[in-house]
Amino acid sequence: MNGRNLPLAATLAVFVAAYAVCAARFPAFIGTRVPADLVTDNAFLGVIAVGMAFVVISGGIDLSVGAVMGFSSVLISLAVSRWGVPPMAAFLLAVGLGTGFGAAIGAAIHGLRAPAFIVTLTAMFLARGAGFLLTTEAVPIDHPFFRTVQDLAIRLPGGGRLGAVSLVMAAAFLAGGVLLHATRFGNSVFAIGGDRRSAELMGVPVGRTTVLVYAISGGCAALAGVVISIYTRAGNPLTGVGVELDAIAAVVIGGALLSGGVGTMLGALVGVLIQGLILTYIDFDGSLSSWWSKIATGALLFAFIGLQKLIVQLPRLSPRMAGA
Repeated sequence: MNGRNLPLAATLAVFVAAYAVCAARFPAFIGTRVPADLVTDNAFLGVIAVGMAFVVISGGIDLSVGAVMGFSSVLISLAVSRWGVPPMAAFLLAVGLGTGFGAAIGAAIHGLRAPAFIVTLTAMFLARGAGFLLTTEAVPIDHPFFRTVQDLAIRLPGGGRLGAVSLVMAAAFLAGGVLLHATRFGNSVFAIGGDRRSAELMGVPVGRTTVLVYAISGGCAALAGVVISIYTRAGNPLTGVGVELDAIAAVVIGGALLSGGVGTMLGALVGVLIQGLILTYIDFDGSLSSWWSKIATGALLFAFIGLQKLIVQLPRLSPRMAGA
């Protein structure tokens, strides 16, 4: 096995083993209802993880996605409930603004040669503040369109139900996977993450690719705002606090290198499902604090960072071992 595929293989093994443990403890995991709920409940995080995968693989980081999701949910709720905007128009407006905001972040990172951490941290404050300027409290959405969409679902044998937000997440991962792994743009993302300077010398359009990467991330964050507004039928300026860290953790647990250049969309999906599985187990147990999910995620993240370090060192160790 190629060493670069080892993190993905480890992620899949962890998920299968963890699910087997859950199923042995709680037989309900064997049916279709729990897996379907697992996907539906984590659809918003999955959509954000699609954009975050592009960012991390390109060697960057985006701390603004949670705030953009919160802003989008508030914008949609106000537009539909108070301003009389049709829901689909509100969705398009939110995703358009999120995509443009992300593109501006990418342009600032490339144009100013500024660290992505600082630029996206600034963007996080801007987006969160803008959400609170719109409203300081939760805004419920009472519109028949949202009730109809909530009722839409694919019925599975055994009582499972994949809701509309699950299908949005699936479509996002499918589109992201094709774009990342089957296009010239995807190759450019991997090249920039592997070695930015070498990518420039090879003629890779670094500036354009950087802008598009963060535009995708911003668009996915806004789309997650659409998903959460449908899921909860409300908008809240506090929505998405800390979600950016969960998305980064999901992508890294899924096998992406924090230094860039390595990662898969499938790995990001499995990383999201692992985090959701931990929360679901805690809910079924009933005696554990929800904070155990953060501890478990932190432990997994630490283990995968250690694995990444080992993989990075393997090419250097191989010649020495051969020489010995």
